[in-house]
Amino acid sequence: MNTFYEGLAEILEVDASKLSPEFSFADANADWDSLAIVSTIALADDSFNVMLDGKALAACEKVADIEALIDAARHRNA
Repeated sequence: MNTFYEGLAEILEVDASKLSPEFSFADANADWDSLAIVSTIALADDSFNVMLDGKALAACEKVADIEALIDAARHRNA
């Protein structure tokens, strides 16, 4: 997940050391907008070879929510 966290930090324009599963997009005033969502879809594809649903991703409030989507997608692809 380190590469994913680094990419996500770049997308959100935050320091990678601040990211954890409990990192909340709202609390950190992170730019969790449509561009960030599309970029995260591409990042998950590059990092884990999974395709995330944009609507489900848009509903994420924390990094843990994104990780859960990735885990579910990986199990579907297994």
